[in-house]
Amino acid sequence: MRKIYLASKSRARRKLLKLCGLKFKVLSSGIKEARRKDKGLSYAGLVKKNALRKAQRAALKIKKGIIIAADTIVVQDGRIFGKPRDFNDARRMLKRLSRKPQWLYTGLALIDKGRDKRLVDYEKTKVYMDRLSDEEISRYFTKVSPLGKAGSFDIQGRGAFFIRRIEGCFYNVVGLPLRKLYCMLNKLGVRMLLSLALVSSFSYLLSGCSTEYNLVTGQEEAFFYSTDREVSIGQAIAKQVENEYKLSEDPLVQKRVEDIGKKIVNVCDRKDIVYQFKVLEDEEINAVSLPGGFVYVNKGLVDKVANDDELAGVLAHEVAHIVARHSIKKLQAVMGYSFLRVLTVVVPGGGQVGGAADAAFLELMLGYSRKDELLADELATRYMKLAGYNPRCMIDFLKTLQDVNRRKPLRPRSYLKTHPYVPDRIRVVKQELGEKIGFTDYINIEEKKNE
Repeated sequence: MRKIYLASKSRARRKLLKLCGLKFKVLSSGIKEARRKDKGLSYAGLVKKNALRKAQRAALKIKKGIIIAADTIVVQDGRIFGKPRDFNDARRMLKRLSRKPQWLYTGLALIDKGRDKRLVDYEKTKVYMDRLSDEEISRYFTKVSPLGKAGSFDIQGRGAFFIRRIEGCFYNVVGLPLRKLYCMLNKLGVRMLLSLALVSSFSYLLSGCSTEYNLVTGQEEAFFYSTDREVSIGQAIAKQVENEYKLSEDPLVQKRVEDIGKKIVNVCDRKDIVYQFKVLEDEEINAVSLPGGFVYVNKGLVDKVANDDELAGVLAHEVAHIVARHSIKKLQAVMGYSFLRVLTVVVPGGGQVGGAADAAFLELMLGYSRKDELLADELATRYMKLAGYNPRCMIDFLKTLQDVNRRKPLRPRSYLKTHPYVPDRIRVVKQELGEKIGFTDYINIEEKKNE
């Protein structure tokens, strides 16, 4: 078997090659990447040129084998961003990149030393970030060193918290477009060695990133999963939820929640999955939705609502998250597709799956973005009206939550803590109902003790 060498010291690239099952040795090229284009050279041409130079230099150190080299740049408004020189440079770079979308280019070069073959190609991905403050960047740098990372962020780690979405291959942003690499290695007669645990899910990875039209958001969105996989992920997390929490044994409460939930589902915008509604024996005022149609409501919340209309508002809100695929998109962005693949591997009783599912559940309990939460409120209002419930009761329950918020401190997994300010939510409901918006609807102040 031919030996494989990686001409890079990048830790992320080493991890990705190990994920593929490839046995390789690291062989540094010592090449300094060019960060300015020659006249007539494209950005793709630049990264391909750099990658080839790295591969050629590394190839001088061996007699035979396959060299893999890569080079990554970030481009925004015609300016090229490579790895930062120091922390000050990284800070300026990240601040600027967070203002507008950017394109990330990775050049790949493979040289088969001894067979006189070489392949050069590239991948590009568009990245959208949230606008970052100086404080957010400082907090990020206390946890992650930006040095050695193109653009100063790591999408596969904590950097994913401020990546809003991407268009293209996720692994290209990590630093090594795996599908492109797979195709190039195939041309050289190399077959990636997959561990048994990865075979079922890796086949999907090789198909690349897919784009789907989201009926709710009205946008084309990039996903790394099918509906079947989304359900599999939800099943894994749901199993973890039910290991940690006790299901309610009150059949009347359970039936009440199920009946209301079914009415909401009948009018929602997504019916390609089977929805499940379950009550947890927990006194916290909380509810959570999981990928694939799983909705859990705490007994404490069921006891707090004044009527079925208010409960319908809560269930419609959680169904809306599933319709808009907020949970799977959050996990996809925060944890990376490699994490989601762990959840889809069918390993009966496997501890690895359980640990991953537990981490995913905790991540979802931290709540969604403000934008996602408000969209869920907007959809919930619509679904309540279509299902025959009084949508104004959603406002009544939000005011009840506001009262609870003012009277006692929040606990770690409170429904209140994971949602936007209540006045914001009431304003969105009123707008959906076509009601007049007053001055107080724009005041987003909660008591300081609850910040």
